[in-house]
This record gives sequence, structure tokens and C-alpha cells, in this order.
Amino acid sequence: MVESMRRKLFLFFFFGTLSILCLFLLRFPAQAGALAANGLTLWFSKMIPALFPFMILSGLFLSTGFSNLLARLAAPVLQPVFQTTEACLFCILTGFFCGFPMGARVCAQSLQQKKISRREASWLLAFINNIGPVYFSGYVLTLFPVRTPLTVWLGMYLLPFLYGMVLRYTLYRDLPTQSVRRVFVPASVRSQANTPASPTGTPLSSARLLSALHESILSAMNGIAQLGGYMVFFNLLNLFPTVFLAAYPTFIRTLSPLLEITNGLSMLLPSERLWAYIVLPFGGLCCIAQTASCIHKTGLSLKPYIFHKLILTLLTAVWYLVLPV
Repeated sequence: MVESMRRKLFLFFFFGTLSILCLFLLRFPAQAGALAANGLTLWFSKMIPALFPFMILSGLFLSTGFSNLLARLAAPVLQPVFQTTEACLFCILTGFFCGFPMGARVCAQSLQQKKISRREASWLLAFINNIGPVYFSGYVLTLFPVRTPLTVWLGMYLLPFLYGMVLRYTLYRDLPTQSVRRVFVPASVRSQANTPASPTGTPLSSARLLSALHESILSAMNGIAQLGGYMVFFNLLNLFPTVFLAAYPTFIRTLSPLLEITNGLSMLLPSERLWAYIVLPFGGLCCIAQTASCIHKTGLSLKPYIFHKLILTLLTAVWYLVLPV
């Protein structure tokens, strides 16, 4: 009964918001067009260059088995810290170095390919889905330069790293310490002789490599197009504070990063950089929606992800109170 009531309230709020948004699109076409254009521009100029190549490569690494090789290279550093499987180590590497939402995307792909368990994916999702270093250095630090860059770098990446380590030995201490799973290889591929082998021992023919590249590119194109749609939609939601809070520009700027982080950060003043660095781990509602699209049909719950994001945001706020930027 309670669950049914919650669902009805959610649907009422969701479709009510969409109805009001449609009215705003008709009433304020110029503002809506500018917001949509800005979302598309940011997607094309920032998101595609920063994420699309990593989407292709990560899919290719997973499908050919080279993800295991990368994990083994990083194992001397990461394995003593996390005591986890090679597949999990690859997800950690991708999440931290390739940037949001690659952490969620690779978790979902690894889970669907049965390289990690659902519980392992839940643990990984709690801390690896972060803003990427390329985006952070090229966009955020350009907008909000600081006197001590090391402070914000550690706040952005050391905190989630330590948070994941704490979770590993508390809530997720039951996770396995070594991988015993094998990647399924079709018989037609196993039967091929005298062909190069992947790090998993799977024969790799040129046809298989080209097929894997083709599938990775198609998957990446679908993924990056979805992210662009989310950026446009959540940029349009800025119509609400623009209309209802026109007399409070400071409040509008404060709310904007909570809707869509890229455009929201561009609206903040340089003097508001502390707020910018605090909300980065949360990523805004747009990032949450993008994460939901990445883990769709995997059985993973979005609620724990949001909870851990809020915890990391609070920890980040404490970090910058102790070490001001």
C-alpha cells in the first residue's frame, strides 16, 4: 500500500513537472532555446572529446579480455589495498581515470558479462563513478583556479578512494579476494588455430577484433547520445528557477549545479568556487539520471548509489572546511 502510494506520488510529480515544462517551452521559447543550445554545445565540446574515446576503448578491452592485462599491471598497487578481483580492479581504474559515467557504465558491462557479481558492482558503484581527471583539469580548474591545486585533487580523488577502501573492509568485507570466473568464449572462436591470443587465452582473429571494435563503437555512440539527451533535458529544467526565482540570481546559481553540473558550474562566480568543489562529487540530478541509464536492466539499485554520493559530498564539504581552497 505504501509502495503503491509512493509510486503514484512519483508519477504525479514527474508528469506534473513535464506538463509545466511544456508550458514554459511555449511561454519562454527564447530562454528554452538558449538552454537547449547550451546543453548541446557543452555535450559536443566537453563530453564527447572527454568520454567518447574512453567508451570505445573500455568496451574493446572488456570484449577482448585485455581488461585483465590492465588490471594485472595495476595489481601491485591496487590489490594490496582492495584485495579484490582483476575485473573489479579494471572497473576501479576506468572509473577513476576515464571519468563519469564510465565507472557506472563499465560496472554494468562487467556485470552483464558475468565478470563481477552484483554485490561487487554495488560496492564499486559506491565510489568509482567520479568526475574524470581530463574534465576536472581542463574545465573545472580553468573555471575555478586555486592557490593549492593539490588540495582539490586530493579532495576529488583521494576521498572516494579511501571511502571505497573503508567500505571494502566493513560493509563489503565478504567479497572474494581473487577471480575464479572465466569469460565465455564461443566454440567457433575456440576452434580457430594459430591466431593471436588475448590475456585470457582466447584466440583473437582479425575478424573477431574488427567485430569487437564495431560493437564497441556502436555501444559508445548509443551511450554518448543518451548522455547528450540528458544534458539537454536537465539544462531545460533551469527554466524553473529562472521563472520562479528571477528576483534571486544567487539562489539560481546555487541550484543550477544540482540540476546539471557542467552548465551549472559555468553559471557560478569565481568567488563561489568552494560551492563548486563541494557539489562536484554529487554531480547533480543529471549525473544521477545518466547513472540510472547505465545500470538499467542490471538489477542494481540507484538508492545506495545516491546515498553514497551524499556521504561523499558531506565528506568533501568537511575536507574543504579543514583545508580551504
